[in-house]
Amino acid sequence: MKPKTYDFAVIGGDLRQVYMAEDLSSRGFSVLLYGLENLCSKAYIEHAKSLPQAIDSSKVILTPIPFTKNGIQILSVDAKSDLTPEILCTHLKKGHKLYGGCFTESIRDFCETNEIYYNDFMEDEEITLFNTIATAEGTIAEAVINSSGNLHGSSCLILGYGRCAKTLAEKLKGLCGQLTVAARSPLAIAQAKTSSFDAMSLSELTETISEYDYIFNTIPALVLDRELLENTKQDVVIIDIASAPGGVDFIAARELSRNAKLCLGLPGKYAPKASAAFLTRYLLSSLGEQQSCPV
Repeated sequence: MKPKTYDFAVIGGDLRQVYMAEDLSSRGFSVLLYGLENLCSKAYIEHAKSLPQAIDSSKVILTPIPFTKNGIQILSVDAKSDLTPEILCTHLKKGHKLYGGCFTESIRDFCETNEIYYNDFMEDEEITLFNTIATAEGTIAEAVINSSGNLHGSSCLILGYGRCAKTLAEKLKGLCGQLTVAARSPLAIAQAKTSSFDAMSLSELTETISEYDYIFNTIPALVLDRELLENTKQDVVIIDIASAPGGVDFIAARELSRNAKLCLGLPGKYAPKASAAFLTRYLLSSLGEQQSCPV
């Protein structure tokens, strides 16, 4: 008997991938999951017994955002020994379409060498901007959960003024008593001031760091070193949303008893359904298909 084929294989990930699978299934597509057994128990969605089975029997492969955190395992809430980039590449063939987020250079090189179509969600400006909404709301949630005080009336500092920082600043505007942005480039500082935020250079932090109740870091490089941490309030709450390893000296923070937390994957934690809906629309648009037609 000829093995069953599927329109999509969804491998690894978090609730975003589960909601994408459910959405695709509801539109009439056939979907096969792998590495998500503990998150999806819907009877109408099948689970593969192995990564090779999932890839070999499907046309479009959906992978997590980010694709991997350690470069060794494909990111998944359900650990699987065969959920690795190497095994994925062994079974990817010309004709497959690979989607995911933050692909490694080795995956990109493999796909280009073997003429395999790939699409990195996080290189699309529209997705990146939409992602900042869930990231900002998740950041605020983490601040509230990890604090014994209120954001209302507090003094907040945002480090950096990129996409995520800009959305976070807008969300925090009506919550904090005082909101300041610290950035490295003069242009970022000017943009923050233009948006009516207090703004300063990172070089000025030494004189002002002791004023803030909450510090939000968005810069993917060491910013809050031991010296700066020593000058923060004892009960400061530091939420770092920059790419790992973040911008905080977390060893020093622990030794100084500062409440500092690296918070990654916030869209998947706090807004998986909304994020999945946006990704699914983008996916189907990218594939150039009508929503009701199989791929």
